[in-house]
Amino acid sequence: MTAAEAEFDYIIIGAGSAGSVVANRLSADPQLRVLVLEAGPDERVIHSRAPGAFVGLFGTDRTFPYVSDPEPAAAGRRIHVPQGRMPGGGSAINGMIYVRGDARDYDDWSAAGCTGWSYDEVLPYFRRSEQNVRLADSFHGVDGPLGVTDVPHRHAVSTGFVRAAQQAGLAYNHDFNGASQLGVGFFQVTQRDGERESTAAAFLRPALRARQNLALELNADVERIAVADGRANGVFWRRGGTLRGATARRGVILSAGAIGSPRLLLLSGIGPAAQLAEWGIPVVHDLAGVGRNYQDHLQIPNYYATRGPISLLGQDKGLNAVRHLAQWALFRTGLLTSNVGEAGAFADTDGDGRADIQLHAFPVMVPDHERAPPPGHGITISPCDLRPKSRGQVMLRGADPRLPMRIIANALGDEADVASLVRGLRLARRIARAPALAAMVERELLLPADDPGDTVLADYVRSYCKTVYHPVGTCRMGIDAGAVVDPGLAVRGIAGLHVVDASIMPAIPSGNTNAPTIMIAEKAADLLTGKAPPPRAPQRVAA
Repeated sequence: MTAAEAEFDYIIIGAGSAGSVVANRLSADPQLRVLVLEAGPDERVIHSRAPGAFVGLFGTDRTFPYVSDPEPAAAGRRIHVPQGRMPGGGSAINGMIYVRGDARDYDDWSAAGCTGWSYDEVLPYFRRSEQNVRLADSFHGVDGPLGVTDVPHRHAVSTGFVRAAQQAGLAYNHDFNGASQLGVGFFQVTQRDGERESTAAAFLRPALRARQNLALELNADVERIAVADGRANGVFWRRGGTLRGATARRGVILSAGAIGSPRLLLLSGIGPAAQLAEWGIPVVHDLAGVGRNYQDHLQIPNYYATRGPISLLGQDKGLNAVRHLAQWALFRTGLLTSNVGEAGAFADTDGDGRADIQLHAFPVMVPDHERAPPPGHGITISPCDLRPKSRGQVMLRGADPRLPMRIIANALGDEADVASLVRGLRLARRIARAPALAAMVERELLLPADDPGDTVLADYVRSYCKTVYHPVGTCRMGIDAGAVVDPGLAVRGIAGLHVVDASIMPAIPSGNTNAPTIMIAEKAADLLTGKAPPPRAPQRVAA
């Protein structure tokens, strides 16, 4: 089946972390004809398949080079938020960390009026996706399409970090998605047999090979959703300079991400009437919340020079690169199976019994998009503010679909977020000075060895904070007037139109956002088809 057939039951815009999952689940019904439109090219390239090679995708046509306006509270810097632009989306370019967040994140969604989204109600959808190679209990599934495994490679710095964090007072945790998120340990990752397991690899490609009722159109730049008499009934996109269109009998599913989904709603005349009028876009439905509630995780890199050449510096160059590539190509082992951020921790620094800081440990000095890291061999320990209070907005720059979106992230706009990162920075410095890492570290860089005080640390946070690439919330789910979709993920006021991706999150989960996005897509498929949810897991231990 091809897009040229022009009429489908469902049209899915975006083949990313959510769209690939929805496409698989809907096309399981042979009576449903499903079209998936993806803006990017084929994802099956070595920089995506080899886990440790993903940094080579940044700056290519397989990413959207999203960047914010200058951020006043972040020293006037622009925050870069590149996102995946190929089948698999973020799951084809990310660090593969499989983290769901804290159980109370979803209970908070439910308490705010999102009926059906409590932790006990979403846990079965997490489990349904998962094929975990080590864990099989009330928290984990073993029969799903998505490979989840312990990170195959463990750098000496990662092991040193896990030991040092315990010496600094954090408990060891073998499963951040189990009974408690708190503690330090090695991450589980979305990989299978030494290769990245994107949602394209796990869900979309197998369905395309096995089914005749599913079509994928690559390099499809969607320009607008067709709406007639208050109902979404089709999509128009451009490919190779030619405008194309298709009809959706049952509905359109928007899965273009936290920046792409509000963009297409606005271009289609669905959004704040004043913004649409500014660009001469006819108002199809005045929906004030579109593009608002932007949230992202920010981290602050803390750099340390190592005592010897033990970091990853230079491992992607010359004979080193050839050796690592050969080992991966022949055996699917070695450094290229690493996700770089192999170890991490979740810490409660504000004393409420719930993690507010996530620490990422990297055996290399990590660059920013506009600034190189310090030279030489070193490591980076990056605390991340898990539940930021700052809220931003994404907006159109004009009616031309080719224009990039305007992102006003409002990064660190709430001083509470600065305070959180200062606490995280203090914890990172304490861990770096614990014996297991002190043996590897020669000196701290950029910050003085002695305690400089909160004011200096806060200035450092504003000057060096960077994104963890987790934008969410811009098509918020809820029951109030500011919500864009209802708890069934239907766009308020437009029939036949659903949003299924990270943009519907009312509040950002306490951790990496890929696993929660996959869960959203799993649940959305049941909502769309009217299927009963999967059975709940056996009684879980309270988090």
